[in-house]
Amino acid sequence: MERYKIIKEVGNGTFGSVWQALNKQTGEVVAIKKMKKKYCSWEECINLREVKSLRKMIHPNIIKLKEVIRENNDILYFVFEYMECNLYQLMNDRPNIFSESQVRNWCFQIFQGLAYIHQRGYFHRDLKPENLLVSKDTTIKIADFGLVREINSHAPYTDYVSTRWYRAPEVILRSPVYGPAVDMWAMGAIMAELLTLRPLFPGLSEVDEMYKICRVIGTPSKSEWARGHELASAINYQFPQIGGVHLSLLLPSVSEDAVNLIASLCSWDPFKRPTAVQVLQHRFFQSCFYRPPSLCSKAAVARTPPYAGMLGALEQKTNRWSSSTLTNVPKPSSNFSHVKSQYSPSFRAKLQMNYQDETKNDKSLKGSNSQQNIVNMTISCC
Repeated sequence: MERYKIIKEVGNGTFGSVWQALNKQTGEVVAIKKMKKKYCSWEECINLREVKSLRKMIHPNIIKLKEVIRENNDILYFVFEYMECNLYQLMNDRPNIFSESQVRNWCFQIFQGLAYIHQRGYFHRDLKPENLLVSKDTTIKIADFGLVREINSHAPYTDYVSTRWYRAPEVILRSPVYGPAVDMWAMGAIMAELLTLRPLFPGLSEVDEMYKICRVIGTPSKSEWARGHELASAINYQFPQIGGVHLSLLLPSVSEDAVNLIASLCSWDPFKRPTAVQVLQHRFFQSCFYRPPSLCSKAAVARTPPYAGMLGALEQKTNRWSSSTLTNVPKPSSNFSHVKSQYSPSFRAKLQMNYQDETKNDKSLKGSNSQQNIVNMTISCC
């Protein structure tokens, strides 16, 4: 840590604190995450999910982990590239809604990052506006891989995953197995929030979250989501009987393509949600072009962004975390509304996601002596 000059703390949460810092050797501004938990061995540090997953991912829309430092034999630091703010802050400070073209640009980048993550065998599990970081040139990067899981890892998975407003219904209903589709649900909710500056499912508890979801997309029938009814029965939960509304009524100034995409992402059945690769083919993104990293301009660092989103520092303000559990709720009348998703007939050639081969990445990482390389981990002893 001697190489870094701490500028200020920009976030403090359950798992640690985040500082803005300056690399005294290179002059680069970075974000340093100090973990609160003590780690007794270096092997324990490098086997953390966040470290193992980010070692395998080099992509312009995924936050770069530059260095891992362990000091005094137990204090762990992660050194990340520095980003100026997150989507939550942009929405919170915004008096007027974003243009649809701006939302399209951001979401296109996020889905490219998600496609890469899922193709590498992982899913994020904690997508929310606070974990989507933005630079001045509007580049957006997925951050906070503390809850990431491998797609082929063994069940049961952790049931308390992701901030409640963006939590997929199968997770709320305690499904022991779930997958990348939970990320797609979260993105449906995030897209709607970006377009309206209002959360789509702002539940005050898990029970209220399910009620809010039913109120928007309608109660699922057994034929529509049989597995969901099995999960609900297993925990003695009964769906409220609500008809839902057409999303276009909640998104009145949004294009039909955007509404169509959000509706498909927020499907009850995770197997009916499109994958990230399929979303990139959707008509909503037909005007988007993939920009290789070499063509992306570098943002100048101007102000100190609160990097606190990745640690949930806004927890108390938004009340998005709750220990409430599901219980039975009353049953009004039922009338389900469903919107089908439509995709372009073929993957567009201009969407050339030229990702580097994973094994090639690993070899280049292992062969590099750069201090910015994650494999070149540093142990600093006082």
